[in-house]
Amino acid sequence: MNFSKFNNIILIISLLLIINACNKEQIYKPLTVTDIDKNVYNTVQIGEQIWMIENLKVTKYKNGEDIPNVTNDSVWLHTWTGAYCNYEHFDNNGEIYGRLYNWFVISDSRGICPDGWHVPTKEEWEILIDYLGGSEIAGGKMKEIGTDHWISPNTGATNESGFTGLPGGGWFLSFDGIGEGGYWWTSTDRSDIGTYGWWLSYKNTLTSSTSRDKRMGFSIRCIKDK
Repeated sequence: MNFSKFNNIILIISLLLIINACNKEQIYKPLTVTDIDKNVYNTVQIGEQIWMIENLKVTKYKNGEDIPNVTNDSVWLHTWTGAYCNYEHFDNNGEIYGRLYNWFVISDSRGICPDGWHVPTKEEWEILIDYLGGSEIAGGKMKEIGTDHWISPNTGATNESGFTGLPGGGWFLSFDGIGEGGYWWTSTDRSDIGTYGWWLSYKNTLTSSTSRDKRMGFSIRCIKDK
């Protein structure tokens, strides 16, 4: 046996293994991100995208100015600027499920996601859904497993994507849906009054975009800038 040639092969294999391990470390190294309120969010890479795996909880714009916490349904309905609330105005719901925001916080130039992050567009949501196999099955891969937060049966929930979607409900002229569904805004504008959101349900593995009034209250997930 040509030991010199054999040693060279071993060296090449070793170098390839080291390079591969380094690349994996770069791709899969866990990231955390902190908002202006000092809330810390874990993240996950899904395909070529990096998402927060928790809903936004921030109560200030990036410049430190407060986002109004509107606790009156009538006032909320007639608010055409940025606002947030906790589901049924319980602080604990905000801590578990994140805050609910109207769409105007997203269009506000002061920004709501931490530096280097943004509210995903409708197209970025579609990239995520396509990567997870399409709208008929992606929902199951995005939902937190079990019934600690989702009501039974939480059909098809595997969370194999790591997205860890929670059923934070929303504000649709009144609060509704906690435990049953999660609703998230996109940053894609549609019309003067309407825009796009995204939803997950305890009943099935479906997920799809939905057209909603900008004054509704939805959760927000941030995605990392490219």
